[in-house]
Amino acid sequence: MMSCSILTRTSFKNVKNLIPCIIRGISSTSKSKQVQTIDTINLQHNDLEQRVKAKISIIDKERPFSNFLTDRFDRQHTYLRISITERCNLRCTYCMPAEGVDLTPSHKLLSTEEIIRIAQLFVSQGVNKIRLTGGEPTVRKDIVELIGELGKLKPQGLQTIAMTSNGIALNRKLPKLVENGLNLLNISLDTLDPYKFELISRRKGLERVLEAIEQGIALGLRPLKVNCVIMRGVNDQEVFDFIELTRNKPIEVRFIEYMPFDGNKWNKNKLVPYRELLNNIRTRYNDIQKLSDDLHNTSKTYYIPGFTGQFGFITSMSDHFCGTCNRLRITADGNLKVCLFGNAEVSIRDLLRENVPVHQLLDIIGAAVKNKKKQHAGMFELAGTKNRPMILIGG
Repeated sequence: MMSCSILTRTSFKNVKNLIPCIIRGISSTSKSKQVQTIDTINLQHNDLEQRVKAKISIIDKERPFSNFLTDRFDRQHTYLRISITERCNLRCTYCMPAEGVDLTPSHKLLSTEEIIRIAQLFVSQGVNKIRLTGGEPTVRKDIVELIGELGKLKPQGLQTIAMTSNGIALNRKLPKLVENGLNLLNISLDTLDPYKFELISRRKGLERVLEAIEQGIALGLRPLKVNCVIMRGVNDQEVFDFIELTRNKPIEVRFIEYMPFDGNKWNKNKLVPYRELLNNIRTRYNDIQKLSDDLHNTSKTYYIPGFTGQFGFITSMSDHFCGTCNRLRITADGNLKVCLFGNAEVSIRDLLRENVPVHQLLDIIGAAVKNKKKQHAGMFELAGTKNRPMILIGG
């Protein structure tokens, strides 16, 4: 009988072709087994199909991870963030300079075809999660179709298609996005006060964001994550209000430490370290429980017994998580950034347009990944380091 061990990277389409042969081999071992009802044969077929699937899954897990996406510190990069636009319908103070930014000419931005080619390449090397960012992803006219094309990569190993959005223009598109394969959503929301919302984002629209959160919950996105950048003297007094959102909603509110980027006028006095926030939360909720975090989680996550949702802290400034970083970034103009705070970039766009062979492209990507530092610099050094504004990196 044919051994299942030969089914290393066989596509499941080929596996289905093999199953009847395997069943015939099993049937031929005994004369009596050849006399079976159709129902029994179907049961065996289905059982064998499940066992073959399980075998392939085990083999996939045991495969050596791509050397091209493994850095010098043995960090395996399975998460790719792709910025698909530099445009945004808000002007948040921590993301965009007050004077705005010079947008890249459209012919220098990644095309839809190039985005898919990049996604295919990284998925072939072991990336299992892709997040679309911006700018604001929903301002891209073909966002629904783009998600659909990424959805076609799931049989190749892509497990999670995520998106970060400000929610302003999300409501009309979200049902189709979910239908096409979106299965994780982060919505940025820094205040629950309409006046502060306009102050921070330089635009109106709080109600539309809140509606987008409700719609995401209704569509079954779990947990829907709400990203909140905390700035002292601006919205730090609203932390309790955000915690209360988790009482009856299946969401995860993530309090993000204020980070320095070009043009956002960062200073240490605006930074509220997560431990200070956590201690303040404990003055009102004294039964806070720590949740077990996945190895690659960027958030330190907690919950309050009896609450439906949970909350966490992204602590890039006061307690970095570089040691378990598994993330790479592609900017809207096609540059690979191996670290959010690093200013070293490699143009994948130019390599694609020069028709560089895949093996050379992987060599260049691998060299960039190998040059990733053990950790980013301290907050004060970062504040003085030249880097893109956040909107031109991809949030």
